Amino acid sequence: MARPDGRRPDQLRPVTLTRGWSSHPEGSVLVEFGRTRVLCTASVTEGVPRWRKGSGLGWVTAEYAMLPRATNTRSDRESVKGRVGGRTHEISRLIGRSLRASIDLKALGENSIVLDCDVLQADGGTRTAAITGAYVALHDAVTWLAARKSLAGKPENVMHRSVAAISVGVIQGEPRLDLDYAEDVAAEVDMNVVCTGTGDFVEVQGTGEAGVFAREQLDALLDLAVAGCVDLAEAQRKALLP
Repeated sequence: MARPDGRRPDQLRPVTLTRGWSSHPEGSVLVEFGRTRVLCTASVTEGVPRWRKGSGLGWVTAEYAMLPRATNTRSDRESVKGRVGGRTHEISRLIGRSLRASIDLKALGENSIVLDCDVLQADGGTRTAAITGAYVALHDAVTWLAARKSLAGKPENVMHRSVAAISVGVIQGEPRLDLDYAEDVAAEVDMNVVCTGTGDFVEVQGTGEAGVFAREQLDALLDLAVAGCVDLAEAQRKALLP
């Protein structure tokens, strides 16, 4: 079966990373995976949470949210509901874990960086786009701290590896890279993979949506994801060029 947008099974959607999209945060990036658009901002504060004071370590965390009309139908704001949903918590924690894998918290010093990832438009892969864009926003926030000589270590030691993420899945028996919404809802196997720029794994989340899947399918999906993350790492590198 042909893909909805005519891509090859191993082809990413068009990826765009626009730095400095918002003027107030220390780092901001609008990341686009096809029609999925996520605004990632990095906010720096001096000091760390109380439980981390005196450790010499910094802290990086994330919050994820989706605008009410990011999807085909309007959803209520979670702030109006009075509680944050389980899916939102799960994605926020995933983004935070992923980005902490890219940074040396000792070299960061006792500074905190909060990454806010707000989905402006959703068409599948919002969490993977958020991780990919948040890395660039985090990099700019660290550069901001370095310019003010506020880091505990050398600037080049703080961001010691890149991190990106991509979705993969099996649709009608075919492994595919970077699923849009139409593919995601039809997937027999659905997986999100977080990788470093050198292809090492940070996190793998995979589910057999319509049953079980074989080891051969898992290997094929991981190969697709690693190749996709390498391409995303190159897009991040180009976006960070002066």
